[in-house]
Amino acid sequence: MPRTIHLTVNGHKHELAVEDNLTLASLLRHHLGLTGTKTGCEEGHCGSCTVLVNGSPLYSCLLLATAVDGQAITTIEGLAVDGKLHPLQQAFLDEEALQCGYCSPGIILNAKALLDKNPHPTEDEIRYSLSGNLCRCGLYQRIVRAVTNAAHSMAAKGAR
Repeated sequence: MPRTIHLTVNGHKHELAVEDNLTLASLLRHHLGLTGTKTGCEEGHCGSCTVLVNGSPLYSCLLLATAVDGQAITTIEGLAVDGKLHPLQQAFLDEEALQCGYCSPGIILNAKALLDKNPHPTEDEIRYSLSGNLCRCGLYQRIVRAVTNAAHSMAAKGAR
């Protein structure tokens, strides 16, 4: 029997009737049309489904939608403001840290959570923070550069 939950996704409030076994990833992709959240392994190993729940990066493939009732969710679609890319998104483009793009949303959201907590991370801190996100195209050096450059850009502009 469906249960009603309330979520704020990318700043928009939603009231949804969901089954108890529906994952947050499925809710985002299939009920709200937010396909930027990818599902890869669906076992919490690849990080492609990473979203921010109240600012913390979590694997949406492992979270039941009912478990995040009342929470604030941010997906990759929620980072750009008024059509302007978030500095992290822009840095990924500038550094060519995107190839197939499948891992990028999860990595960018994980990096956002890192920079929100630590605006000046070291390379080791970036690598550690992103260790739960796999990039099968092997763009790790470019990804680290993109996060580093975004951190510098955001600090200079006072952005979050």
